Amino acid sequence: MSNRKAVRAWVLYDWANSAYATTIMAAIMPIFYADVAGKGLDGATKTAYWGYTQSIALVFLVLLSPVLGAIADASHSKRAFLRFFTYMGVLSSILLVFVGEGNWLWASLLVLLGTLAFSGGNIFYDAFLTDLVPEEERDRVSSRGYAYGYIGGGLLLALNLAAIQFPEAFFLPDSLVATQLSFLSVGLWWFIFSIPFFRHVRDRETLPKSKLRPAALAATGIRSTWNTIRRLKRYPELLKFLIAFWFFSDGINTIIKMATIYGREIGIGQTDLIAALLITQFVGIPCTFFFGWVADRVGSMRTLISTLVIYLAIVILGYFMQTALHFYALAILVGTVQGGSQALSRSIFSRLVPVHRNAEFFGFFGLSGKFASIFGPFVFGLVGQLTGSSRFGIFSLAFFFIIGIVMLLTVKPEKGKQEAEAAWLEEVGGPYQSLKGNPS
Repeated sequence: MSNRKAVRAWVLYDWANSAYATTIMAAIMPIFYADVAGKGLDGATKTAYWGYTQSIALVFLVLLSPVLGAIADASHSKRAFLRFFTYMGVLSSILLVFVGEGNWLWASLLVLLGTLAFSGGNIFYDAFLTDLVPEEERDRVSSRGYAYGYIGGGLLLALNLAAIQFPEAFFLPDSLVATQLSFLSVGLWWFIFSIPFFRHVRDRETLPKSKLRPAALAATGIRSTWNTIRRLKRYPELLKFLIAFWFFSDGINTIIKMATIYGREIGIGQTDLIAALLITQFVGIPCTFFFGWVADRVGSMRTLISTLVIYLAIVILGYFMQTALHFYALAILVGTVQGGSQALSRSIFSRLVPVHRNAEFFGFFGLSGKFASIFGPFVFGLVGQLTGSSRFGIFSLAFFFIIGIVMLLTVKPEKGKQEAEAAWLEEVGGPYQSLKGNPS
């Protein structure tokens, strides 16, 4: 049995940090970047700069994530790392309040830091799934986390949208001030709803805690990362899954980060863009639970592949998008599969990871996805600049989903679990530690 209070706190953290994903990464900030921070730049350039900002943030994350994961495993400090990234994200969100017209460089810097904080923190947040939840409950709990993220992020986005559309009802002078205050609301929301996690969740020790100093731990982390790269050949199923995740995660993350600014470029109004993304959040709530239910009956891998086929259809249809109605339809389709695909990816990966190295391998999980995510926004922006239209950029994402689906068809999850268990026996000895609960 899992510790219910700790699991509830873990789920609530998704509610907390999803406010950043909805308001800043997906909905309001891209429009603000195009209309205010990027004022004076042409349409395709604004879209490209936004994509480059996302890519640069992820370059830093790629360099840091596996090392951070290895250090966290050695020092049993996943919680401390998550706290650091949480506060970094909170501060960067609040500082966005001070971005004005033409300040695209300042906006890019703060979004870069916030994206690094959001994605870096999720490496350690995801790694707690193995600590807190037994294997048979992970599909359900992982899906529940994403569903709560949709609810929390969606509620704050709805409140911010109302303030932007009707500033006088909130005693605000205009929509610009309401937009800037929406960034402040993200920082406060993230901070307040992360408090239960830091009160109730503790690191779970599977091996003795290292007594090394931070510098020595960093060196140990680098060596451990290199050793993990060399050991990946011992986990062929895990490696195949990582490669698949590399591709389809790139496509998913690029859609999340580029959809709004792409819609703005082709002339869709701000109200329609934000309202459609708000619909995405609330469509995602039941659909995330639904795909968790489907996975229990037909298998996680089959269910994940089905969501990616729908994504492939989305990017093809996105090329032909012309009107706000088209954007609404595609937003509903994205909401249908977004949470399910991400939750199932996380739970499948957790079964392939040797439990004594879960933070290190979840660092590689982050590395795989984030390294991939460098290229999606970059390719999207570059193709848009070269062609003068971002339609070809969104169409290029079909490649990422096709390769991801083909690679997933080669993965054998049961064989992957056996490989993880064999690694435990060789490196730790004794019966494999099948998680029965969290001691926190």
